Amino acid sequence: MRLFAALFPPQEAVEDLDAFLDVRRAAADFRWAQREQLHVTLAFLAEVAPWRLDELLERLARAAARRTPFEVAIAGGGAFPDAGRAKVIWAGLSLGSEAAATELERSASGARAAAAKSGIAVDGARFRPHLTVARLGVPREVSNWVRLLDAYSGPTWTASSVTLVQSHLGDGPRGRPRYEVLAELPLGAVPPGAVAPGAVPL
Repeated sequence: MRLFAALFPPQEAVEDLDAFLDVRRAAADFRWAQREQLHVTLAFLAEVAPWRLDELLERLARAAARRTPFEVAIAGGGAFPDAGRAKVIWAGLSLGSEAAATELERSASGARAAAAKSGIAVDGARFRPHLTVARLGVPREVSNWVRLLDAYSGPTWTASSVTLVQSHLGDGPRGRPRYEVLAELPLGAVPPGAVAPGAVPL
């Protein structure tokens, strides 16, 4: 199973970014991300044995329960590996407080630790929060696109859950991945069977 844990922005935030990009997409033949697939990847798990899923879900739920919802906005952007030879163009995040930045970073580290403790390898380098908006078949110079995204600032929204998704390669429109949501894990929620802080077990 090819899985990832992520934060998905609400429809309002996605529509705002989509409207900003829509009038500009015709200027480049990039492989633009579908709006319903825009997300912030917290942990990418390329190969997960199905029998590990239950433990992963349990650990992810516990990790999410340790966090609290936080305010965030899609703003700015960049390119990987850099604007001079980009293969990916991304939109960034604006976090209004140090507390929000801490919650985001710990949400990612918690998701990665949950996977590792479940015996699942986590792919990718260090966590760099972003939403992929376009992929390029051949590396290109995209400084103009990065400057364009730098001027973007979307509406503020509340990140309140971690979503575990299975990616089915090639099953979506035009050979793109199809996403299947496996679980929504609320931030700050008490997992089933757990005891809330300060509560007295019966």
